[in-house]
Amino acid sequence: MSSLLDAIFYILEERLNLCQLHSIYTSDVVMNKSVAEFILLGLTQDAGKQKAIFVVFLILYLATLLGNFLIVVTIKASQTLGSPMYFFLFYLSFADACFSTTTAPRLIVDALIQKKIISYNECMTQVFTAHFFGAMEIFVLILMAFDRYVAICKPLQYTTIMSRRVCGVLVILAWVGSCIHSSAQLFLALRLPFCGSNAIDHYFCDLQPLLKLACMDTYVINLLVVFNSGAICMVCFIVLLISYVIILYSLRNHSAEGRRKALSTCTSHFIVVVIFFVPCIFIYTRPPTTFPVDKMVAVFYTIGTPLLNPLIYTLRNADVKNAMKKLWCHK
Repeated sequence: MSSLLDAIFYILEERLNLCQLHSIYTSDVVMNKSVAEFILLGLTQDAGKQKAIFVVFLILYLATLLGNFLIVVTIKASQTLGSPMYFFLFYLSFADACFSTTTAPRLIVDALIQKKIISYNECMTQVFTAHFFGAMEIFVLILMAFDRYVAICKPLQYTTIMSRRVCGVLVILAWVGSCIHSSAQLFLALRLPFCGSNAIDHYFCDLQPLLKLACMDTYVINLLVVFNSGAICMVCFIVLLISYVIILYSLRNHSAEGRRKALSTCTSHFIVVVIFFVPCIFIYTRPPTTFPVDKMVAVFYTIGTPLLNPLIYTLRNADVKNAMKKLWCHK
């Protein structure tokens, strides 16, 4: 009888210990499901290279701000750049400057700091703003392609279709679409629990590197990221390619001078589309795997593209160059 009671007490004691351990483990997970801060590993851990990164990216960022600022001010002040194409270019340059500002300043400052700490709230803010202005750039590029399509394929109805009111409504829709996209990204990021390492192997906060740190099965969330960011990039890129094919096909009925001018404009737009969309598609339309080249690809579309856009649109556009000369040389 006593041995039976001893066995019962032993089993109860073991069950009690297991319950206590489970309670402690559950409490630990709940307490650590959302860390207070992250550590950004940056582009490199080498001190010498970090100094070079500081100098190079500071110059690139200042050049980006200067180039886009010149375009914004020139379009706003010039009376000759009042067409819808330059109306959209104004917002593209504004989005470029803001998009670069979401990542470049932190990359530059972190190059001088040994421990690159970013708070949880700042990280989530960076996820939202980067996707907001990135999506804004995508939607404005679509609007610019639509403007070129109407101008070349429907020239007689151009002023009616692309009135200032219509252009304003299209830009508002682009803002709304960007807000919806970035809010969805933020919602997914906020649902990620973190209970292990808080070191992000990147130079800014984004969904892909954050998924690697989450202590949960991220398969479904990654599918949602691909469906959201990846689908937007891929579908918009295909739509833009189709629009340019239609434009090129319709040019066969234009004069040689008309074809030359239209090709010059569309070539500028197409270059911008390719250098922005190809890196985005590479990053956001694949399973949750990382490659060593990912950081440099991200640098290209977050910092390189906003820098190249002003150069492409000014060097290949005689109207913008002439307006800049009149405005700034006169001053």
